[in-house]
Amino acid sequence: MTIAIPPISTSTLRTTRRLLAIAALFLAGCSTLPVITPDMARVDPQGVQFQAASGHIVSPERSRELIARLTAKDPNPTALARHLALEQSVSDTPMVLGNRVVILENGPTTYAAMLSAIASASDSINMETYILEDDEVGNQFAAALIAKQTAGVQVNLIYDAVGALRTPKAYFERLRSAGVNVLEFNPVNPLVAKSGWEVNRRDHRKLLVVDGKTAILGGINISSVYSSSPGGGSASSGGSSGGDKKKGLPWRDTDLLIEGPVVATLQKLFMETWQGQEGATLAPRDYFPALTAQGKEVVRAIGSAPDEPFSQIYVTLISALNSAETEILLTNAYFVPDPQLMQALIAAAARGVDVKLIVPSTTDSGLVFHAGRSHYEPLLQGGVKIYERRAALLHAKTAVIDGVWATVGSTNLDWRSFLHNQELTAVILGADFGAKMREAFERDLAESDPITLEAWQRRPLGDRAKESFARLWEYWL
Repeated sequence: MTIAIPPISTSTLRTTRRLLAIAALFLAGCSTLPVITPDMARVDPQGVQFQAASGHIVSPERSRELIARLTAKDPNPTALARHLALEQSVSDTPMVLGNRVVILENGPTTYAAMLSAIASASDSINMETYILEDDEVGNQFAAALIAKQTAGVQVNLIYDAVGALRTPKAYFERLRSAGVNVLEFNPVNPLVAKSGWEVNRRDHRKLLVVDGKTAILGGINISSVYSSSPGGGSASSGGSSGGDKKKGLPWRDTDLLIEGPVVATLQKLFMETWQGQEGATLAPRDYFPALTAQGKEVVRAIGSAPDEPFSQIYVTLISALNSAETEILLTNAYFVPDPQLMQALIAAAARGVDVKLIVPSTTDSGLVFHAGRSHYEPLLQGGVKIYERRAALLHAKTAVIDGVWATVGSTNLDWRSFLHNQELTAVILGADFGAKMREAFERDLAESDPITLEAWQRRPLGDRAKESFARLWEYWL
């Protein structure tokens, strides 16, 4: 007798992933977030270091000239100088000059850019993703990767074991049979784990590096759910409970295409993950070619991993929030803030900074959705403006501060991203790019509903009960 097994739904799959993480945490113990108390007196624009396309550190004299040039047309030049100095103070690595950065909004645009980059590859393709599904989009990528491997380009692929939990093993065997070097990150089965069994540690990064010269990173996984783009609309879904209304909604996400010297840092981060997971020896290729300036953007690529003393992404974000002078614009898919992040947002609003937060009105994770909503009231009371994106399933993770400090990456504003996941983000400093990010934020804002304190305090008791229950689990979500 044959027993038909129904397909696993997306909501069930996400619940399974969360339960695996919770179980692992009970076994492994708890981590804590660092307390960030930057000494702002140390933030000196004269101490900023830049890295040129050649890889050499620019002289102090040249750095001062660059800062003067970067801030010359900025309506608020002190803000950019301050954030440049802040970036220097929270990291020992220099900011990289000469990059071209293009914003990619939503799945169709990002997938077109990724597939175009893959098609152009002549030497190597390194790809790292959390979710890789055996669906129309997943098979489109598999075909593209196999075609390049067959043509002599070395393809190396990292996928997360939990993120790809429902992807058949046959999908990856097809890639391996074609010569693609495939690495499963932290297998769920401890018997096949090579670098120690750490099921709670997940690789949430999304990264594509082609020929060591072009990189695409952000929040988009490889799945057909991203195949449609939000088309706007006036119907409000602000009262959604985050449960069943997600069906049929387009996903709203953001990635970046980067060309220039900072791609070498992104390539290095991929290599470190491969080596840390004891992947097979990589076929010799020119993974680190000489890179030349491709644009004018100043970029720092930041990777974080749970085996490090603290998340560099978290430290950078909290420090930037604490340094904000005029405006904080955050868009985030899974917002479950820790106390220090809450304090940073409320303190910024208290000192006159315009703090705006766009979060989903509908989600694919009910527990995360309600845990995040449990923090609305103190934020609203503290002057933070909250908006819920309608007519789309928001999955973007972006920030713009003072119009000059911007980030796009894989990192959610939750405990899991800062403590338990490998994450990746790019910090871009400058008024021109900041203006583009602000325009993207304004487009989302126009499709969002404001949450007012008065209306929020009148929400149903049933919603309050869901929030209280979800709040108990927020550390593990």
